[in-house]
Amino acid sequence: KVRTKLMSVWNNVRYGWTMRKKANFSDEEAIWLLGIMYHRKIQTKSSAAALWSSSSSLSSQRSWSPLGQQLEPATDDDGRLASYELFLEDFSSRLWFTYRREFPSIPGTDITSDCGWGCMLRSSQMMLAQAILTHFLGRSWRYRKGRQSEASDFMHRTVVRWFGDRTADASPFSLHKLVQMGHESGKQAGDWYGPSSAAYILKEALEGACRLDRMLSDLRIYVAQDCTIYLEDVRALCRGGYKSNGTPGWRALIVLVPVRLGGETLNATYIPCVKGMLSHPNCIGVIGGRPRHSLYFLGWQGEKVIYLDPHYVQEAVDVGTQDFPLESFHCAWPRKMSFFKMDPSCTMGFYCKTEEEFEKFVKDVKQLAVPLESRHEYPVFLVSEGSCADHTDTSETDGAAFAHVLQGSFSREGSDRRHSEEYIIL
Repeated sequence: KVRTKLMSVWNNVRYGWTMRKKANFSDEEAIWLLGIMYHRKIQTKSSAAALWSSSSSLSSQRSWSPLGQQLEPATDDDGRLASYELFLEDFSSRLWFTYRREFPSIPGTDITSDCGWGCMLRSSQMMLAQAILTHFLGRSWRYRKGRQSEASDFMHRTVVRWFGDRTADASPFSLHKLVQMGHESGKQAGDWYGPSSAAYILKEALEGACRLDRMLSDLRIYVAQDCTIYLEDVRALCRGGYKSNGTPGWRALIVLVPVRLGGETLNATYIPCVKGMLSHPNCIGVIGGRPRHSLYFLGWQGEKVIYLDPHYVQEAVDVGTQDFPLESFHCAWPRKMSFFKMDPSCTMGFYCKTEEEFEKFVKDVKQLAVPLESRHEYPVFLVSEGSCADHTDTSETDGAAFAHVLQGSFSREGSDRRHSEEYIIL
């Protein structure tokens, strides 16, 4: 416990001051946050359209966003056009999961803090939480302390409880549950996870949660293998039952795509593609960062990517109480860093509520995934008709594939081996 406290203090000395340091945002460039554009200079819809058409940094990549759709600037509930203040409100409404200390010990260990090793799991929690918030509350939902409706507050707290740091089944996406799933495939509490293995852990966690909580029963996760979304597999996963009008039912879908965008460093050719993904309305973010230093990326401005950092250590919150405090689950300080500092290993996430939305997403990402300036380069990922089973050994189950990723990519000490079997090198 003394060692844990010392690590927490050192970690907050190292990262804490940067959390509250105000990031500078340009007045001249748009800010994109999970599919919504914000700009200080937007006052009318006509000025928004003019900004789009005149901005060389945006119009040069016109194919990726808004993909031929009419540009509509973001508005708040009162109809005010988007501004920098609305961006801050949007950013601070995203759920922020960080290192915690003094939580109930992880079963089979005396570990009561994830400081130093849990950052990828925390980043993964943030991306999954964004999908779940959108699923239940919509992308336009904002956290306004003391001004939320009773229904909104209930759903907000329910989502946070699902991620609470405890072993209870009422928290199926807790750090404890995610570590348990990693343990079943050879990982130990305290080991570090990569973005690909984290994607499979989220899939396993949601499958378990669907069996325990009916609220989550119409939500599915699809993890793209070999950087390819196989449409037949997605449809088989999402179709089930019938709607009240007799048409086939469709379960809401989270698509996770592990990719590697370069060798040792990020290939600059793919930066416009990453920008495009983060600008798409179905995007729920990207998890990656640097080796053993995971971050959750959710927007960009110019050549900087906007992120939430899980490395700040906070006291654990007992989410079992009725009115537990929510403030520590939201961050008011956007951080930015150069795209060139991103590690090439990452997992991209998308959420589609309906089949029509998914089909539109597929059409869009076929454009977004292709580097415009270097069309001889491979796409970020592929979309293919058919099933993965048509292209791989059908004897390998999802569980075996999950174990294969974990065991093939990480040593017992947690170092990232990054075998090519986990990623297609682009």
